[in-house]
Amino acid sequence: MKIGVYGAGSIGCYVGGMLAAAGNAVVLVGREAIGERLTQGIALTRFDGVESAAAPNRFEFASDPALLADCDAILICMKSIATKQAARVLAGIARPDAVVVSLQNGISNANVLRDRLGGRTVLAGMVGFNVAQIGDNRFHCGTEGEIVLGAGERASEIANRLNAAGIETTVSPGIEAIQWGKLLLNLNNAINALSGLPLKEELSSRPYRQLLAASMREALGVLKAAGIKPARVAKVGPGLIPVVLSLPDWLFVRLAGSMLKMDDDATSSMAEDLARGRESEIDWLNGEIVALGRKTGIATPVNDRIVALVKAQFAGSGPERYSGEELKKAALD
Repeated sequence: MKIGVYGAGSIGCYVGGMLAAAGNAVVLVGREAIGERLTQGIALTRFDGVESAAAPNRFEFASDPALLADCDAILICMKSIATKQAARVLAGIARPDAVVVSLQNGISNANVLRDRLGGRTVLAGMVGFNVAQIGDNRFHCGTEGEIVLGAGERASEIANRLNAAGIETTVSPGIEAIQWGKLLLNLNNAINALSGLPLKEELSSRPYRQLLAASMREALGVLKAAGIKPARVAKVGPGLIPVVLSLPDWLFVRLAGSMLKMDDDATSSMAEDLARGRESEIDWLNGEIVALGRKTGIATPVNDRIVALVKAQFAGSGPERYSGEELKKAALD
């Protein structure tokens, strides 16, 4: 199986690099600047000390997506804002029997791809871990988590390849519920970016967690109104997470230490986007809750305000960072 990765960023280079290191034929498509950084190969590390590497002769890299034309499977790892354009490109070059897998944030990307790929098999996916770029060519998995693929043609084969490469992967027929469960956790991406802190430090501070809990409670109300039951993707169920987040710091650390099982310097993908001057995915995270709230007639003032704060921050018109109390006041008052 020849595997293409469309969107060679943090997740794309880590997943593609792990597959290449395990001996799979891999094509990475991304910006020319990334290709220049990978001329010495891809160094791959994890928070638990596991290390691997993909030598430069173990993968192909191109900025032209035409190189994906003969791939059996194409993993979409780009930002959600680029999904429509990626689908238009793939519609003209991907093999009719190619399997396209969305490994992206948000809920709607797989459907966007299906609508534009002329009957090709499209699998939704959920990536449960964070990856940071360190130096020129090191891609570091800084948190626990697995990949979950939706059930479908060749899903098990792709999952087996990922598992053999050291990336824990399962296949589930209930992928949409899993995506909603992951989106609830990803509501912290915005708070982390606004805090300007590493994830571990941010989540160790009760005011930030209290805002996240408020955002999640609001989201759970919207999902209930829409008849959506998010899956459990953390140690505790979705309904209990806001309760746990609201605990005093000493009790949170004692009862929910697994939420802090990550590198000291790990950050959210949105914080990395902010640092690198990229566009925000806020419309595919908190924005999904806002949009669903409008459809169901449920007000979403907390997530509305978080969306506005993030957009201001990315536009350079808001503070570079907020303390926990400052952010609570800005979002809840």
